[in-house]
Amino acid sequence: MPRPLIAGNWKMNGLKGAVAEFGRMMEGYDRKMRARVDLLICPPATLLATLPVVALGSRIAIGAQDCHAKASGAHTGDISAEMIADTGATFVIVGHSERRADHGETDAVVRAKAEAARRAGLIAIVCVGETEAERRAGVALDVVRAQLAGSIPDGATGADLVVAYEPVWAIGTGLIPTMADIAEMHATMRAELLARFGAEGAGIRLLYGGSVKPDNAGEILAVLDVDGALVGGASLQAEAFLDIARTYS
Repeated sequence: MPRPLIAGNWKMNGLKGAVAEFGRMMEGYDRKMRARVDLLICPPATLLATLPVVALGSRIAIGAQDCHAKASGAHTGDISAEMIADTGATFVIVGHSERRADHGETDAVVRAKAEAARRAGLIAIVCVGETEAERRAGVALDVVRAQLAGSIPDGATGADLVVAYEPVWAIGTGLIPTMADIAEMHATMRAELLARFGAEGAGIRLLYGGSVKPDNAGEILAVLDVDGALVGGASLQAEAFLDIARTYS
């Protein structure tokens, strides 16, 4: 089974003072926890050059929340995968539903960004997930299958790809699918990855995201083919984030 990963997406949150909260995460990531689960924090771009330095020796990985598909050029306000790697970060989230909705990112755009991440030596966390209307219409599995096919580059492996299932209607709402729905979706994603990548598909970590908190993490992370979580609001507080990770302890 893939090694579990608990990833925190800080989104557009966190000023310089947040470094102290990250320090508490480092203090709590003890030897017992390190033996069982990987931790990752994806801060806003303003902290991206700071946290990799602070994190040295802690084994908490640092990632970015997005990247441009090109390595450089006239793209004001964007950050390339190479720039992210240059900070010491090792992951990048691509295709989050908030990027797809707010910036009109298509599967093709997400795929190009995932390819850029590989080019720069980063691990891409490709996000997929259905809207509430799609869930109600009974097409959630078809929607996610299409997103996987369109967003993931050819030749992906567990060394350069993580997939995060985040039902759009569950992000920040406090709502979550039933455990049966999560199991069905993750089994479907695993089957798609195995069909496309063969044995390599078994090593690609599948994260669940969407209102993950300490009080529901144990139930969610026990579901077959859930290899960890992509955590939003709860990752802003060290104790809540560590409590989720302690599920594996």
